[in-house]
Amino acid sequence: QVQLVESGGGLVQAGGSLRLSCEAAGIISRINAMGWYRQAPGKQRELVASITRGGSTNYADSVKGRFSISRDNAKNTVYLEMNSLKPEDTGVYYCNAAILTGLLWGQGTQVTVSL
Repeated sequence: QVQLVESGGGLVQAGGSLRLSCEAAGIISRINAMGWYRQAPGKQRELVASITRGGSTNYADSVKGRFSISRDNAKNTVYLEMNSLKPEDTGVYYCNAAILTGLLWGQGTQVTVSL
């Protein structure tokens, strides 16, 4: 069964750091772009960062300079390093992966940043 498994969320104080991981398990086809999205309570899901298979990255303006996305193609895993976290970064973080047959989504991992 093909699925994306996220880990690394949690509770952190403002100014702290977290590292999220997302492994694509059971994938046998090529994975193209991968990305991280987040959804805060009462808000729409928004793009946080994305990365192509070749390593080109794209970030939301609100996280530029604080977050870093990377991937390990051999492990079918994408990472999100989050530094200088702010309360407004709180939300459920979802990873996704573009494969030949469509777009996959993970189940989400909660990130809570307290004052």
